[in-house]
Amino acid sequence: MTESQPSGALFISFEGIDGAGKSTHIEGLADAFRAQGRVVTLTREPGGTPLAEKLRVMVLNDTMDAMTEALLVFAARRDHLQQCIEPALARGEVVLCDRFTDATFAYQGSGRGFDLQMLSTLEQWVQQIRRLEVDFVRQPDLTVWFDLSPEIAAQRLQGARVPDKFEAQPLDFFQRVARGYLQRMQASPARFARINADNTREGVWQDVLQSLTARGWL
Repeated sequence: MTESQPSGALFISFEGIDGAGKSTHIEGLADAFRAQGRVVTLTREPGGTPLAEKLRVMVLNDTMDAMTEALLVFAARRDHLQQCIEPALARGEVVLCDRFTDATFAYQGSGRGFDLQMLSTLEQWVQQIRRLEVDFVRQPDLTVWFDLSPEIAAQRLQGARVPDKFEAQPLDFFQRVARGYLQRMQASPARFARINADNTREGVWQDVLQSLTARGWL
């Protein structure tokens, strides 16, 4: 929780390559917070607002170069922050977001090979927030990273559904994405909880709960 948001407000992002299982546990964590009487905003990226959801469809399905893709993702993020995330935090809610900026660095940066410095510039511009006369770059209070080898993730995704253009990428793409997540964690280790996603569903869930209870949030 940053000093620029109300007491009790939390912003937690869930990250991981496709097939890592993060979406399974974000709902469980929402229920755990609600059981404590907390108000939870459950959202996702790209998406989370009517405009951002339209951009999501294009990003996941249309052919475009890496810069166009990154710009659309950050455009969706800006609207998401302004219309959903910041108002929820201002109300003192818990915001659980399926992917945030770490995914952009992992997928568009490491996966697509787009310039990381330009992504950092966009991050500074788009996530610049003013609250209580203080300017800061909005980041999650905690990022729960479901770390799973791309080989195992690929096995899990086989036949699961019709893949979008990212899910249909070859194995070496996801190996680069996984390295991108690792680099983001190494740059901000205090913000990350690294979860071994190659575990039983219950084992993963217990690790997620531990990462929250260790911070006194559950």
